[in-house]
Amino acid sequence: MGWGLRLCVLGGLAAWTQRRRAAAAAAEWSDSEAGRRRYLELRLVQVLFRHGARTPLRPIPGIEPRVEWQPTLLDVPPRTKFEYMVTDLNGGPQPPSLLDEEYCKTVFKGGAAAGQLTCVGMKQMYTLGQRLRRNYMEEVQFLSPIFKSAEVFIRSTNIVRNLESTRCVLAGLYQEQKEDPCSKVTLEVPVIVTDEACTEILYPNYQNCRRLKDMTRNKSENAMHQPGICDDLAKIKKSMCINDDESLDFFVLLDNISAEQAHNMPSFPALKNFQPTVERRCVDSMLFVLGDTCSREMLQMSIGLLLNTLEKNIKAAVNPSNPAEKARKLFLYASHDSTLIPLLLALGTFDNKWPPYAADVALELYQHRRTKEWFVRMTYQGEEQVVKGCKTGLCPLEEFLEVISRYSLTPEKYSSLCCKVDRS
Repeated sequence: MGWGLRLCVLGGLAAWTQRRRAAAAAAEWSDSEAGRRRYLELRLVQVLFRHGARTPLRPIPGIEPRVEWQPTLLDVPPRTKFEYMVTDLNGGPQPPSLLDEEYCKTVFKGGAAAGQLTCVGMKQMYTLGQRLRRNYMEEVQFLSPIFKSAEVFIRSTNIVRNLESTRCVLAGLYQEQKEDPCSKVTLEVPVIVTDEACTEILYPNYQNCRRLKDMTRNKSENAMHQPGICDDLAKIKKSMCINDDESLDFFVLLDNISAEQAHNMPSFPALKNFQPTVERRCVDSMLFVLGDTCSREMLQMSIGLLLNTLEKNIKAAVNPSNPAEKARKLFLYASHDSTLIPLLLALGTFDNKWPPYAADVALELYQHRRTKEWFVRMTYQGEEQVVKGCKTGLCPLEEFLEVISRYSLTPEKYSSLCCKVDRS
């Protein structure tokens, strides 16, 4: 081979190699999701979760109980123990919990009160904490291995089962965090902040929004008379030998059978046979209450203030105005199924299944290390979701904020909407 041919071949190889490198670099910088994810840096996580398994909120009327809810079911597993404090939003004393006072008035056969987090529920929440630990401490070194109040903000509804659920999540997240006698480092005690029931934003607040209460009551009454819903309820009452004049709805039935099955207790055979129907009708009724097409106003009044809070947290992380906002990495919100359903509907990710105990929604905020673009990733029960209006699970921040802006409300707009008078 002559020198001229050799130089030509070598020149061709050099050009081919350069083109390959350029193509690889272009792929890394491309708009493809795989290319973007390679350079993403996690900047903020917000997690909203339902409490763990509990005793039912009230018994099924008109029948003799089949199961016994023993107080031993509430025993605390040692690994879920974790010290914490509770304050109001301003750091003052914990507000009184009128809901817990009401729950204690209902005592089931066996001796346990209504709405109490059980050992099973505590283990479920501990497992959630373990998953958060894997995701944000082990797989990605995002959170510190010990609790730091500068990193983590915790808020819960002022209900014991939610406060205790949060304790278990913290125990799973910061496993066996203990004081080391030889260490000079003093471990911080987590503070869970909570609010009075009249101004709570972590569930649809009928006490704070009279219009929401009136519309929900009217729609709930109408839902029970919808074809199919009314017929199915009549069939179930007949099969369970419950008198027609007994006040009963699908939510009470689902609440009881869910609690019984979570604790491997024997449900009424007739109720167990109708379980798929009960869950489907609960979802149907909830969707009917929220509007045939999930009324924008109903969703705004249900979770508008909560979405506004989530939105503000994201914007503060993107443009922190002080060191505290820059240091914050994790927000934990202990909420309820009545919170998660409208939230999932607003984000376009509701799967028409009732959120189980310990269900969680996580919103992760990322920044591209090179382009400095921002993205949001949503998961539900650990599985990535595609928010409506977004093309993939990795949603550009502007698109995500546009979605939630349809339902997010400032306190002023919330008050105005709740005071609005509907024309009959």
